[in-house]
Amino acid sequence: MLKKWHFAAVYVLLLAAGGYLQFHGTGHVPIKKPLDLFPSTVSHWRMAGESHLSEGVRAVLKASDVLMRQYVNERGERVELYIGYHDGGNGSGEIHSPKHCLPGSGWLTLSTARTELATAGEKLNLVRAVYQKGDDRELFLYWYQVGGATISEEYSLKAAEIANSLLHNRRDASFIRISVPFPADGGESRAGEIAKEFVGDFLPQIRGFLPG
Repeated sequence: MLKKWHFAAVYVLLLAAGGYLQFHGTGHVPIKKPLDLFPSTVSHWRMAGESHLSEGVRAVLKASDVLMRQYVNERGERVELYIGYHDGGNGSGEIHSPKHCLPGSGWLTLSTARTELATAGEKLNLVRAVYQKGDDRELFLYWYQVGGATISEEYSLKAAEIANSLLHNRRDASFIRISVPFPADGGESRAGEIAKEFVGDFLPQIRGFLPG
């Protein structure tokens, strides 16, 4: 019974938070630099491809700016980087959690855990997850960013957005995701090493584009 009441209370708080963010008017916060200016070469990584969202997906996502790129290092190891920036203006939508989006597009969750990653002189709060679709497996590292703080959990994201709106009159937020494919018969450990190396190389660049 206690768990049911706890779930109901959290649900009501989320509804209230969503309503507040929807109707509380705040100005949009422009991105520091458009994401299409993101460098094609960072350290020993070079851009190997770039994807674009369809108009239908953009209409649902309602992100102010999006980056979807594939990078490869000198060993041929490939990483995909996604950055979604929501400026908090009237046309900006809420960030969609991978916990719902990935399974909804056919990915099976094999593992997921909140963790900390020490890299590039700071500690990131993020989620480390492994998903599978058919014979393909990928390691995902992702986090939310509000006012320069990194967040690994959706309830905390809502709380940070409300606090940022009340204290600083801004509703902007970002979502950053790194994914590394690896063979279904092994390779998760190496994928983790690649992801950590990639985050360490790219984090200063990401910080240079997103508002703090």
